[in-house]
Amino acid sequence: MSQWGRPLHGGTVGVGRVCIRAEVALAALFWSLRPHCPVPAPPSTPPGGGPAGMEPSQVAIIGSGLIGRSWAMVFAAGGFKVKLYDIAQQQLTSALEYIRKQMKELEESESLKGTLSAEQQLALISTCTDLKAALEGATFVQVSKDFATPSKQFRKVVKSCAEQSMGNRVQQPDQECTPENLELKRKIFGQLDLIADDNVILSSSTSCLLPSKVFTGLKHVKQCIVSHPVNPPYFVPLVEIVPHPETDPSTTERTYALMKQIGQSPVKLNREIEGFVLNRLQYALISEAWRLVGDGVISPTDLDLVMSDGLGMRYAFIGPLETMHLNAEGISSYCERYREGMKLVLNTFGPVPEFSGEIEEKINQAISEKIPVVPEVLGARRNWRDECLTSLAKMKKQMKSD
Repeated sequence: MSQWGRPLHGGTVGVGRVCIRAEVALAALFWSLRPHCPVPAPPSTPPGGGPAGMEPSQVAIIGSGLIGRSWAMVFAAGGFKVKLYDIAQQQLTSALEYIRKQMKELEESESLKGTLSAEQQLALISTCTDLKAALEGATFVQVSKDFATPSKQFRKVVKSCAEQSMGNRVQQPDQECTPENLELKRKIFGQLDLIADDNVILSSSTSCLLPSKVFTGLKHVKQCIVSHPVNPPYFVPLVEIVPHPETDPSTTERTYALMKQIGQSPVKLNREIEGFVLNRLQYALISEAWRLVGDGVISPTDLDLVMSDGLGMRYAFIGPLETMHLNAEGISSYCERYREGMKLVLNTFGPVPEFSGEIEEKINQAISEKIPVVPEVLGARRNWRDECLTSLAKMKKQMKSD
């Protein structure tokens, strides 16, 4: 038996082997996050919806890029009316064409979410190039992570909205707009803050910006929250719900209930932390993978195989903590047996990599040989990934119903 209980492929797994080092890294990070992010108890949900008033008939999605489109599909699948906002009608037209194509393909493969047909779901999605109009009637606003806008057009939008509320006192966005640019995000939410009423939830899809950096100073800060999806949100249901220090608890509960209602798998963080939880786990794994390849322990392609045909198969169904629990007679038994071995491995980990230089070139060359950096090839591989995720989601759903 291995240091981690049962070997994945038979035989004895030594303390320093790749699979163990990866799992030790994740387990250690899980353990360190426990005080910040304990597993929440499911909220009590009254029949017909979530906590008080959490049955919004309409939501607004700000940004019609890939993330925004996926959010629109998820909410429509849940039966919600969706207003999809962007500053250019051409972008919205393209988004609707993409959504229609995706929904039809999903319906044909019997993978469409929800109980409504593709046409019924499409009928729930409308588009809008006026920010104030987009928020009318919405009780939940999701700002897409990939929302970026041409400055001149966006200036006209925010200026028009702001002047109706506050005269000419409005800040303008930067010339260079990037999706995860903090200044841009603050200005977007600043404009939403001018338009929003006292009941709407203002949510960001950001994967790396702390709520305290985005929402601080807003009049409606108690209604602000991060709802960070996993890309692509339609195929991967996890959503990290991260509050601002001043976010009202009811905002967190309402957002949690809404995400459950539309079929996502929300998790609540009790407080903000750099990288949230998913990326902290992901970066711990990437960091050790980088070191192992850089140290010549394993090739880049074999490293990926350790995950796809090893840890990934296990983690598609249970997490590191439950793995520990099942590989011994509970967590305490596991720690008693293996804590010294885990600490031995962890103490051999190197410093945070620079993610550049010769190792970057080595990994890039190996992965590019397998998947050339050509738009058509990358697109085909992403489609294959999404098909795999769809099949996995269907299987997991079937297993739960059984």
